[in-house]
Amino acid sequence: MNTRQRTAILNGHEFSYLDSGKGPALLFIHGLTGSQRNWAHLVDALDHDHRVLAPDLFGHGASAKVIGDYSLGAHAATLRDLLDMLGIDRVTLIGHSFGGGIAMQFSYLFPERVERLVLVDSGGMGRDVSALLRAATLPGAELVLPVITSSWVRGRVEAAARILTRGGWQASPETTEIWRGFTSLADTDTRRAFLATTRAVIDPGGQTVTAHDHLPMAIQIPTLVVWGTKDRMIPAWHATTAHQAIAGSRVELFVGAGHFPHLDDPERFAEVLSDFMAS
Repeated sequence: MNTRQRTAILNGHEFSYLDSGKGPALLFIHGLTGSQRNWAHLVDALDHDHRVLAPDLFGHGASAKVIGDYSLGAHAATLRDLLDMLGIDRVTLIGHSFGGGIAMQFSYLFPERVERLVLVDSGGMGRDVSALLRAATLPGAELVLPVITSSWVRGRVEAAARILTRGGWQASPETTEIWRGFTSLADTDTRRAFLATTRAVIDPGGQTVTAHDHLPMAIQIPTLVVWGTKDRMIPAWHATTAHQAIAGSRVELFVGAGHFPHLDDPERFAEVLSDFMAS
């Protein structure tokens, strides 16, 4: 596997991304509190025939936690700048959750750069979203988050998990990823970026940014919609909304999977993606 971990300077700030393989480019976009690690397990299955790009969005992972614009449009423009720097004209976009919203915004702003679009448990299809994410937009969240992500709280949760593990419990890939994202908020700059990003697309009532006004611009782009039927963050019926809104789109439901179907069933996800790319 020809995996290359890179750091570039985009708009004056450090931007970290994974770049592996050769061929038609796949650009993976993670969700809130995620990072390129959400996709790293797929590299071996995909980089033989494709160039796999998986960045850490600004405010996430190893990329800079800038003070600035964390809107969908700002993230889309950053990804456009990354492609320009790498000399890549067209890509297939694979966006998960918040990253799905970025992928749709990118398709709206730069349709000539998009070969195909893959939406994985994507935001932007309706108001419904987890109460936990809505709570992050409430006044005073910046005071509560440092307490619940403190080392004292994290230590006790991890101790309880160790006891459960000795009793036979095993954390699911989704639980592990959610915990990793949660613990990342112990860092002050990451927490500030998370709050700014969340409040750019969610309010106490739910999602505030809808793709419906922009989707007509993207209907000529072949689109695959993937959803876990047991998603507790964004309900699975949003897949139907996406399918109805995007003419000719294909829907794949991962029965029993949660908000991270690409982690719950990575082999099937790679197969579905490869088949979509070949179709």
